[in-house]
Amino acid sequence: MKKNKLKGIQFTKMSGAGNDFVVIDNFNGKLKLSAEQIVKICRRKFGIDADGIILLEKIKGADFYMRFYNNDGSEASMCGNGARCIARFAYVKGYVKDKIHFMAKDGPHYAEIKKNGDVKLQMINPHTLQLNIKVKVDGGEFKGGFVNTGVPHFVTEVKELDKFDAVKFGNRIRFHKQFAPNGTNAMFVEKAGVNKYKIRSYERGVEDETLACGTGATAAGVIMNAYGKAVSPVTFEAPGGTLKISFKYRDGKYTDVFLEGSADIVAEGIISETVYKQ
Repeated sequence: MKKNKLKGIQFTKMSGAGNDFVVIDNFNGKLKLSAEQIVKICRRKFGIDADGIILLEKIKGADFYMRFYNNDGSEASMCGNGARCIARFAYVKGYVKDKIHFMAKDGPHYAEIKKNGDVKLQMINPHTLQLNIKVKVDGGEFKGGFVNTGVPHFVTEVKELDKFDAVKFGNRIRFHKQFAPNGTNAMFVEKAGVNKYKIRSYERGVEDETLACGTGATAAGVIMNAYGKAVSPVTFEAPGGTLKISFKYRDGKYTDVFLEGSADIVAEGIISETVYKQ
């Protein structure tokens, strides 16, 4: 008896330290997704359940182009954990070797696949660094630093991070008038040792806490160093896994910034047309 072939989009589900993504090979450039379709694919219970969608696309002058969408359908300029996942995906699929040069919306990136499967990713040089910012919200005041590591982040230290309401306060900081009109991600950190911190992340576009944020951990590493509280490399323990940030500081600028951590393939399959066309 002939079986009916399921129609839809081939995908790979990946996790970068708990940040989870739907990764799709679009090297032929044929796939076009609307914001509405992206939301449907990423939603819980009725879709694949993911923090975002990443498309692997062809581009001249680089191994590939990374196109990243948040799960609200908006296209983002960068996602650190997503970039590590797409690098590993391209490597597994045979498009690249273990040293990779690719493009994202925020510019060029270099990645290296480690022998244990982890991915080391070069980030853009952080910019728009501001320290000693005070943000007053209902329920409290937060003092910290702001920096753009591909996307904007406000980083603040809190006590008893495990008990902290990262969703409530993350949402209030994310939409605070000081960061208008684009808003900011909110990173909450607590010292856990020498050059080691716990971290929790509230991400715009997801509009919720995520298990990890690569650009956020990068921002936290830069901010903690700028405050004189850490030196490179800095390790961050996120709820979803461990991320290591390394960098150099010279002539008043942060350069050679790298993000390293796991990039795991969770599953492969086909997204049924009923998921994103209904």
